[in-house]
Amino acid sequence: MMKALPETRIARRFAALKKQGRGGLVTFSTAGDPDYDTALTILKGLPQAGADIIELGMPFSDPMADGPAIQKASLRALKAGQTMIKTLNMVRAFREGDDDTPVVLMGYYNPIYVYGPEKFLKDAKAAGVDGLIVVDLPPEEEAELCIPALEAGLNFIFLTAPTTDDRRLPRVLENASGFVYYVSITGITGTTSAAASDIEKAYKRLKKHTDLPIAVGFGITTPEQAAKVASIADAAVVGSALVKIIAEEGASAALNFVASLAKGIR
Repeated sequence: MMKALPETRIARRFAALKKQGRGGLVTFSTAGDPDYDTALTILKGLPQAGADIIELGMPFSDPMADGPAIQKASLRALKAGQTMIKTLNMVRAFREGDDDTPVVLMGYYNPIYVYGPEKFLKDAKAAGVDGLIVVDLPPEEEAELCIPALEAGLNFIFLTAPTTDDRRLPRVLENASGFVYYVSITGITGTTSAAASDIEKAYKRLKKHTDLPIAVGFGITTPEQAAKVASIADAAVVGSALVKIIAEEGASAALNFVASLAKGIR
């Protein structure tokens, strides 16, 4: 078991939410979608719109856990010339105006491997990244990135799902930090949503295994759903619904949507 990280932006944000007596809003958008400038405008506008924590997708050509909306976002970003260097530059540019909002990079191991894991961790930390979610690196591969990330001072966030049973959970959570991302459905992103009673049951079960905050995602599309989930768990994660609005209506509509989610939660 790793020793605990020094206090991070993520820990501070969840402590502040607890003080306010509410769950948080975690938003996901893809870096560079539909282009660098628009994506940066959205990123910079998210905290003011009410996002408590930001997940920024690292574009990848084969995002197998994601549904059509996020797959298309990745491809649009790559087509527009997004690279890992540009993604880290986006975080750096965001940090110039916001030193408080946690930013978590989310995606797949391949782009990190190509960049060079050691260099990536150093550059991500320097850019102002707080944590990582790497969906295709299971706990068994933690020596590859999880342990080095923790040593570099970055939270490493693991996914759990309805299929993660009580025997498996302690292994998944052993070196998890920051928060636990509970994928509330089986399948790909943006396709369906879970019943509140199922989320409640899952939350209670996870809490028996960890003191970390639990953020629930997959399938949240409305302020009402976000409010319900945030009243049960420590945060609600909204991704596909936001990514669709970015694609169809642009930055301004996307930030208005985030504002409506935040209002629902608050």
